[in-house]
Amino acid sequence: MMLSAETQSLIHLNLIPGIGTHTSRRLLAAFGSAEKSLAATAEELAQIDGLTPDVRQQLIDGRSRAPLAQELELIEQHQCHIVTINDESYPPLLKQIHDPPVVLYIIGQLSIQDTLSIAIVGSRSPTEYGKTISQQLTYQLAARGITVVSGFARGIDTRVHRGALEAGGRTIAVFGCGLSIIYPETNRALAAEIIKSGALISEFPMTMPPRGNNFPRRNRVISGLTLGTLVVEASERSGSLITARHAAEQGREVFAVPGQIFSGVSRGTHSLINQGATLINSVDDLLDALPQDYTKILGQPSPEATRQPAPPRNRSLEQPDKAARPQSVEAKSTSTSQPRPKTEINLTPDEQAVLSAIDVSSIHIDQITRVTQLPIGKVSSLLVMLELKGIVQQLPGKQFVKK
Repeated sequence: MMLSAETQSLIHLNLIPGIGTHTSRRLLAAFGSAEKSLAATAEELAQIDGLTPDVRQQLIDGRSRAPLAQELELIEQHQCHIVTINDESYPPLLKQIHDPPVVLYIIGQLSIQDTLSIAIVGSRSPTEYGKTISQQLTYQLAARGITVVSGFARGIDTRVHRGALEAGGRTIAVFGCGLSIIYPETNRALAAEIIKSGALISEFPMTMPPRGNNFPRRNRVISGLTLGTLVVEASERSGSLITARHAAEQGREVFAVPGQIFSGVSRGTHSLINQGATLINSVDDLLDALPQDYTKILGQPSPEATRQPAPPRNRSLEQPDKAARPQSVEAKSTSTSQPRPKTEINLTPDEQAVLSAIDVSSIHIDQITRVTQLPIGKVSSLLVMLELKGIVQQLPGKQFVKK
């Protein structure tokens, strides 16, 4: 795997303690590249607004001390690939938040279909009710073709990833540590399964331990990757509420599952509902709240995928009875001989404007922006939607053509 000099420089910046996303973007804006930022003199750095003397010194000291060679070796060893904020493959929804990571470490594969995604998070110590609901709602969403994102923690997060895998769907786990570390260790086998049907993602260097202050940063990525965040169970001081707050600040949907009124892990979710989060009784409640353009491209659910969540049971769901498991997506596809009718694709006025700007030959996204007079972020999102609908194809160099 060959990484460009600029990508290696971005990794180098990411390794320096005290140089976060805001500082990195400020440096990139001032010097035009990570390479030039790392080569800047103390006098040049002093001219940059917003860089304190401490930060400038951290950059000067850190660029010679950061273990770049070790980092590159670990990236290769773990078959990890790097996506930077400059790359076309950077997740479009994540790029829209106000502080997107400059570097993403990824093991597995991201897909354009991951734009149609929902985050599901909750307590590390859930009740049986919470375990059941989270796994079944995840199954139903994954069976509809929605990628489910969570934080790989014990409890609800683990059930969420397992529910998506059982449905034969895609799931993304966002780590609060480097990808050379599996945390919690008990989820090592789960990580291997996720890599086959989705991805492990982190913004942290490969050897970063799971420190407490990493997780609020991790939570903004969970919500930023998705159209909305669903909280299943959360106490009043749960980190899941931080994810929900990030989602609201990012302009994304916030959902909550009502819980048992005397349970401590229901207080956070009930508080969210009181503050205006959409109450979720079934997967259809969630789908109805998503932007209409996204839900139009979903397949029709099978009876199995739309079943209501079962009441809580006294036994653990770690190993559900095979007889009680829903039919797999693969099995369901063979159970009906009649093909589903094609759904007519309707375009919004903005989507139509972007499509009209794409001529017979390919066109660059900047030119589409000039023709449509729409903001570049809006154009990027609309192009993603048109790709998901199978109308537009992206070519290298941010060029687009009609299919």
